[in-house]
Amino acid sequence: MNRRTALIEINLRWLRQALELLERIDDHVYATAPVGMAPHRAGGHLRHIVDFYRAFLDGLAEHRIDYDARRRDTRVERSREAAAAAIRWIIRELEANAVLRAAARVWVLMEDAGDAPDAYLESSVVRELQVLSSHTIHHFALIAVTLRGHGVEMDADFGMAPSTLRFLAAKAAEAA
Repeated sequence: MNRRTALIEINLRWLRQALELLERIDDHVYATAPVGMAPHRAGGHLRHIVDFYRAFLDGLAEHRIDYDARRRDTRVERSREAAAAAIRWIIRELEANAVLRAAARVWVLMEDAGDAPDAYLESSVVRELQVLSSHTIHHFALIAVTLRGHGVEMDADFGMAPSTLRFLAAKAAEAA
């Protein structure tokens, strides 16, 4: 398996994990902040994840990605059904999009670049798949904290980076 395929599979794994999570909670828990944790809502973090994948996929055809031009669809942050539909669409796109299979260069707009003439930086599909994976895991960690604030029991490794999980496993093996 090449790096591109591996990164697509990793991203698909995270998105499928998100679908599984949506089945475990109700809309109230999904869409509200636990006491003392406003504005953090699982739905807000998941909508943000969806926005980044959509911006990536929207930009692929032109090889120009603008993560600032997010849709910010509030239905996705309020409704598990809308979130699941958006995630299933992203999964289908990641599985079928031909540009993902090419060794394509892409140009990514720098965050808050404004009207800078050199606002786009060169990147690659592979690098952006890695960015999406890391970004998703980061927000999964925030989702886990938020849901624990609602009393939802979470797997200990939900939202933990694969490198952290490997490190912890190695430390446990050393201690054994």
